[in-house]
Amino acid sequence: MPDPIRQTVPLGDQWPTVDPFLFCAHHDDHYPAGNGDLAPAASLRGRAIGQDFAGIDGWNMYHGATVPGFPAHPHRGFETVTYVRRGVIDHSDSLGAAARFGRGDVQWMTAGRGVVHAEMFPLLDADGPNPLELFQIWLNLPSTHKLVEPSFTMLWGADVPVHRPGAGVEVTVIAGPIDDSGAPTPPPDSWASQPGADVAIWHIRLGPDASWTMPAAAGADTVRTVYLFEGDSLNLDDGHIGADTGALIDADRPIVLTAGPAGAECLLLQGRPIGEPVARYGPFVMNTDAEIRQAFADYQQTRFGDWPWGDDDPVHGHDADRFAHHADGRVERFAGID
Repeated sequence: MPDPIRQTVPLGDQWPTVDPFLFCAHHDDHYPAGNGDLAPAASLRGRAIGQDFAGIDGWNMYHGATVPGFPAHPHRGFETVTYVRRGVIDHSDSLGAAARFGRGDVQWMTAGRGVVHAEMFPLLDADGPNPLELFQIWLNLPSTHKLVEPSFTMLWGADVPVHRPGAGVEVTVIAGPIDDSGAPTPPPDSWASQPGADVAIWHIRLGPDASWTMPAAAGADTVRTVYLFEGDSLNLDDGHIGADTGALIDADRPIVLTAGPAGAECLLLQGRPIGEPVARYGPFVMNTDAEIRQAFADYQQTRFGDWPWGDDDPVHGHDADRFAHHADGRVERFAGID
């Protein structure tokens, strides 16, 4: 079979993406035991607190000063899809909503006209390490949906389909069904909900030397990217990529993925491009520079709603249970993180 690879790129902490995606961040932190404040039971000496991305000792505080994470910050004009592989995230936002979610769970947040949220990483285990691994994917919104009402949806791990087409192959289906696997329903204002958008987000696990024939995308103009983040090699028909590599690949035909002796884990992002101008500055993604200026003005004037929390980096206590408290008062609760 011909080589389906059109372009490759090495992977860092933030992965380049193609329209309709804006970028993907891969956070993989080996946090130590936690203390009574759910903070690292370790010295923070030598870290640039408030801007700690150096990976000292294998972990970052990011913008957190006590608990690692990302204290209150605004967004407008796009969506975040946060998929957790290990660890815990505490969400709080300016709509009054809050959540704690963990391994296997996905939070899909539509920022729309504007929301402020905090994403903190409480270290619940005081007796051992607190590893955290997550992907945060930014998915653009079309101009017609840039200013929709903000909201978030929880896709709990037990409800996210896993496609198992053969020995040594598992595909976690966050968006975009595979054969008869089904897929979670994306938020109604998402580009992923629009007819013909052909958005897919798949976490592909291949055991040693395992193969899977990935079906063709549904759309003729769909763009498809595969990111190899675990494993030494991946063959795609007659093409090949090595460790920590992203590849833009053909989407209009089936492609056989074959792992090397160490196995492979990949993230696949695909979708039909929105095809509109992108004006982007920090936490805002619009279509024009004038709209970006308006976003800053609106945020300065309204703060995108009241911040109902006592501080900018709230966490939700020592209880390890998962929950989601939505802005409309609806509550979901589950025992345990795993």
